[in-house]
Amino acid sequence: MSVVVLPANQPADRFYLGGDRIAAFRGTAPAGDHVPEDWVGSATTVAGFDEVGLTVLPDGRFLRAALAEDPVRWLGAAHVARFGAKPALLVKLLDAGERLPVHAHPDDAFAQSHLGCRNGKTESWIILDAEPGAKVHLGFREDVPPSTLASWVETQDRETMLGALHDIEVTAGDTVYVPAGYPHAIGPGILLLELQQAADLSLLLEYDGFAIDGPRDGHLGIGFAAALPCVRHEAVPAGTLEEIRGRIDDRHIFPAYADSFFRADHHSGPSTWEPGFSIVVVLSGTGRLTWGTDSSVDLRQGTTVLVPHDAGSIRIDGDVALVRCRPPAA
Repeated sequence: MSVVVLPANQPADRFYLGGDRIAAFRGTAPAGDHVPEDWVGSATTVAGFDEVGLTVLPDGRFLRAALAEDPVRWLGAAHVARFGAKPALLVKLLDAGERLPVHAHPDDAFAQSHLGCRNGKTESWIILDAEPGAKVHLGFREDVPPSTLASWVETQDRETMLGALHDIEVTAGDTVYVPAGYPHAIGPGILLLELQQAADLSLLLEYDGFAIDGPRDGHLGIGFAAALPCVRHEAVPAGTLEEIRGRIDDRHIFPAYADSFFRADHHSGPSTWEPGFSIVVVLSGTGRLTWGTDSSVDLRQGTTVLVPHDAGSIRIDGDVALVRCRPPAA
């Protein structure tokens, strides 16, 4: 089975601005000003849609359909035994052309008990580019009683909500692991690579001023009163923030406990990999990815490659830096 070089897959008309940085990273023409996300190798749909967000393969099939037809060749027997014919991973490029609203994602237990979903949404960020002074906002600085948070959401007290979060200034190469339940927002001027659990589940604590109907679409379909308990109300201490932040210079990018949700490995220069389903995002440089006896594809900044398990061992040559995104260990 061959690897697949993936074109951009950008759901249009998202509720926030962005897209130019994705085009610049990929070396393509801008697709518009409200296409701030590129869903790479996606078998997950945008919430509320049947097909939007799905990757289309060169033969015209959705990746999701191809996985269902031949899951073992794509994903490997051990993965299929644990997760079925799903990659258990969603990879995105995200360009924050404006600050994203304060929001949170449910964890697995909440998603299973309240939403009928197999998993929630723990995620992580690799900062690819950031304007000077750019920030992300993550976790409450002090305990916030549930009634207080409910009042902020009801009155859309945006300034207070944002001010209650830790501010983290970021530069290219920084990494942040974002556990489910942590309220967060991504500031403007940031291009990031996001790895997450394969679900589009967002509770919008803030929606006023954004091009979205929060009272209709922002509460996971169960109402704010039922959804707000998925938010972590306890303060996130400085020590925890330090633990979940890092730099891409490390080969194993995120904390070891992130492996139960997704895995990401940073490779710079020549390397070899064991067989396994993965999504490759090239950060810089040029090189080649080779599989089998002599099959290969060129790599350059912005190239994204889908690697099936059945492609076998992989060799990377050249002066190229990339991230190999993988599902949780089977």
